Amino acid sequence: RKSISLYSTKTGDKLYFPQTHSVICSVCCLTMKKFFFTCKSTAPTTISRSLGPEFGGAVGICFYLGTTYGEPFRFLQIYIAPKAAIFPLEGLEGAEQEAALLNNMRVYGTILLTSMATVVFVGVKYVNKLALVFLACVILSILAVYAGVIKTAVDPPDFPVCVLGNRTLVWKTFDVCAKTIETANGTVTTQLWRMFCDSPFLNATCDKYFVNNNISQVQGIPGVTSGILAENLFGTYYEKGDLIARKNMESVEDPDDPSTNMNRYVLADITSFFTLLVGIYFPSVTGIMAGSNRSGDLRDAQKSIPIGTIAAITTTSTVYMSSVVLFGACIDGVVLRDKFGEGVHGNLVIGTLAWPSPWVIVIGSFFSTCGAGLQSLTGAPRLLQAIAKDGIVPALRVPFYACCLSLSPQIFGHGKANGEPTWSLLLTACICESGILIASLDAVAPILSMFFLMCYMFVNLACALQTLLRTPNWRPRFKFYHWALSFLGMSLCLTLMFLCSWYYAIVAMVIAGSIYKYIEFAGAEKEWGDGIRGLSLSAARYALMRLEEGPPHTKNWRPQLLVLVSTDAEQNVEQPRLLSLTNQLKAGKGLTIVGTALEGTYLENFDQTQRAEQALRKLMEAEKVKGFCQVTVSSNLRDATSHLLQASGLGGLKHNAVLVSWPRNWKQGDEHQTWRNFVELVRETTAARLALLVPKNISAFPSNGERFTEGHIDVWWIVHDGGMLMLLPFLLRQHKVWRKCKMRIFTVAQMDDNSIQMKKDLTTFLYHLRIDAMVEVVEMVRSKTLVMEQRSQMLKQINLTKNEREREIQSITDSSRGSIRRKNPAAVTTQLSVTEEPPAASKEEKPEEEVQLIHDNTNPASPATPATPLTPSETAQSPGEQVQMTWTEKCDGEPAKPPGAATPEGIKDIFNMKPEWENLNQFNVRRMHTALRLNEVIVKKSSEAKLVLLNMPGPPKNRTGDENYMEFLEVLTEGLNRVLLVRGGGREVITIYS
Repeated sequence: RKSISLYSTKTGDKLYFPQTHSVICSVCCLTMKKFFFTCKSTAPTTISRSLGPEFGGAVGICFYLGTTYGEPFRFLQIYIAPKAAIFPLEGLEGAEQEAALLNNMRVYGTILLTSMATVVFVGVKYVNKLALVFLACVILSILAVYAGVIKTAVDPPDFPVCVLGNRTLVWKTFDVCAKTIETANGTVTTQLWRMFCDSPFLNATCDKYFVNNNISQVQGIPGVTSGILAENLFGTYYEKGDLIARKNMESVEDPDDPSTNMNRYVLADITSFFTLLVGIYFPSVTGIMAGSNRSGDLRDAQKSIPIGTIAAITTTSTVYMSSVVLFGACIDGVVLRDKFGEGVHGNLVIGTLAWPSPWVIVIGSFFSTCGAGLQSLTGAPRLLQAIAKDGIVPALRVPFYACCLSLSPQIFGHGKANGEPTWSLLLTACICESGILIASLDAVAPILSMFFLMCYMFVNLACALQTLLRTPNWRPRFKFYHWALSFLGMSLCLTLMFLCSWYYAIVAMVIAGSIYKYIEFAGAEKEWGDGIRGLSLSAARYALMRLEEGPPHTKNWRPQLLVLVSTDAEQNVEQPRLLSLTNQLKAGKGLTIVGTALEGTYLENFDQTQRAEQALRKLMEAEKVKGFCQVTVSSNLRDATSHLLQASGLGGLKHNAVLVSWPRNWKQGDEHQTWRNFVELVRETTAARLALLVPKNISAFPSNGERFTEGHIDVWWIVHDGGMLMLLPFLLRQHKVWRKCKMRIFTVAQMDDNSIQMKKDLTTFLYHLRIDAMVEVVEMVRSKTLVMEQRSQMLKQINLTKNEREREIQSITDSSRGSIRRKNPAAVTTQLSVTEEPPAASKEEKPEEEVQLIHDNTNPASPATPATPLTPSETAQSPGEQVQMTWTEKCDGEPAKPPGAATPEGIKDIFNMKPEWENLNQFNVRRMHTALRLNEVIVKKSSEAKLVLLNMPGPPKNRTGDENYMEFLEVLTEGLNRVLLVRGGGREVITIYS
């Protein structure tokens, strides 16, 4: 009755909107149900198989709560006979009366819940038998209402309402709707007079509104032919405490006189508005998935559920819409808005309207709500049982042996021998009782609406997602469907959620989101090939295709790491701290591939490959490294590593940097192949134009659990590499391990350089990069750079003009200031050239060796042949740039070859840049003066640093100098605890633009 009184006044927008939404949702539900034909399939099961266990668990719990709270919603509606009150209402007014009414609901609801739970516990077959009796009573009640509507056309019932002016009076303490009555003894005042006057006499002082307005008695049910529909067709909303008044009646009010005796009038007990009324009404159309929840009891669910659901929705929609329209056409608006029937002696409005007796409606309403409650009490435990059996909500995995009654693995997935969910029923009944204790329908209904709407929204989303992904297994049997219908239904669900109550909608979403994250955190172990994974696959494919369209912008450049680790005989990773460093670089948000190489054949070592892959995954999980792992097998480790370097990644999502640890024991005789493989790896990364990161003393690097409370990260920026050296410390400082370390940048200057200007320029450069770091310029006093002389000698040999020679010399002067500016980074390579010749007996060895930077503008792709020297035109057309680092030994007594000689020795003079230094020896690299001096300065400045980053020179062209190359790097980093050697690939750039 309460719902009818709230809704019958607006037939247009309160009713058709929810009904239309219900029909659309049903079509989508049927489509999903015809597809997911598994036994005992429920709404959470459908969503789990479509959107994943996280969505299924979150929405399933909310849908279960909605179905469970649907039971008290039905049971509270059963208290429709105020005269049967356990807590009497006579003599009570206002809040006391409402409290007594709610207490009656609590008592009756608890009694009925206990009775119905007992019936459900006995068995579902008894529920089905009672359902036929309930259905018959409901049909008779509906027919009685239609018969009563027809009867009002010729003989409306006597159902008076007393109105003062246009205000509806509470008809409880007076008997006659009049101020005075005429008797044989004269005019006598009535009980109504005494309610507004201070005495029963005619000369008494009365309420001004009572004096100025007349008393009239109107019929609350004027009949279908009265034309009242036009008045009730449009809505009227009230604030809490407003008077329930008739619009078409005159009322004389004094604006200066405050209203008194407000308790004598029928007042609005709540503030009503469209969204509130939709939220209260919507639960009446939420039974569209009742058949799905009990699909396990059907012989052919795919056939029965669509027919039954469509027939049920068609029937109920017709009854709902026609009933509301007919109520608005037969019943006065003030009666419809009188929530507790105070203006009609507490009589039943629809019972009075029905024919032949009000008891038909009382009995029909009782059995209707009992039947709906039984259906909810039957379906809700099965929902919980299905969720528990799926194991998608870890909290429901409660060991049953805790109850000392059985050895079943879990409580809520267990039932009686016939499958009845005993423990789920007990929990459902307890939750239902909490809803009954709330007692207020207005407080329960919005909660129901949120949970149901969320379930329907995700069913629609699942249906649309499966259609748009066009997965091969999506073959629904129900054909009357289009994906746009699902999006419409999903939009309607979301709209209704916020229309009903925006704060309840937010609370419901927060609850569902919390459950989702809980399931995700606890670990959803089920894999059902859901649509979300299919969506991820489609999105990944689309993104990879987009990445193929061109190289990333410099602003989007980030280190995509290929981490190369080695494993022992037990397939355990030998450098676990390498993954710790990878985790500390995760601020770059780039790709991470952890790979290892195995020696042998793939067929024979397949099991070993699987163990290595599992070990990598386990270590990545322990170090919290998010990425992929890859294992390659080849006849030797060198080829296997090369395969990793070439084949890792997919399409545009490939690595652009390689992270590999320094070969620790490379000087030992049995480890010679290890360092040779390392040098070859450096060459391959250079050829592939990949950046290379080589941490030295990796075991000294911090784990993810350590914290540096102070210290410095020192960057020795000797060669400009596009900003890689700047970016890596910035990324490290984003991690909690390095967060409190400060960054220092050192650059090397010679005596003729302007150190003050260099520091100023570098500080300005860092300011534009938005990098906070201290800058220091270190002067190498004893460093000898003979690049100028060597370049002049080369220019003479290739016969350049004087102006061209001056320009070339100026370029060398600029490049000798510590950073080499490359105009075309894509064409840059960095190589270490070692030329070895047997020493002449007449040569006098000098104690100093030089490491020299040579800026060569010749084309590396087209070197001069021994028979053809380079020409000026060929030199001018060479766009590439090449940086060489050459170890040389000063020699005396060797005459220089003639410039431009067309012999191998003459060409060698050009590349060695100093004709009088033809012969080179593999001396102990520790004695090289420049390396030693640079190492001395680095150790002096950065010995206490937590990490030192250095430019890494390239490998020699001639492989006979590989050991000298390793010795040079060893000398360069000697005495430093943690070193990260960085070699740019020519593509990485740190930009000043955000």
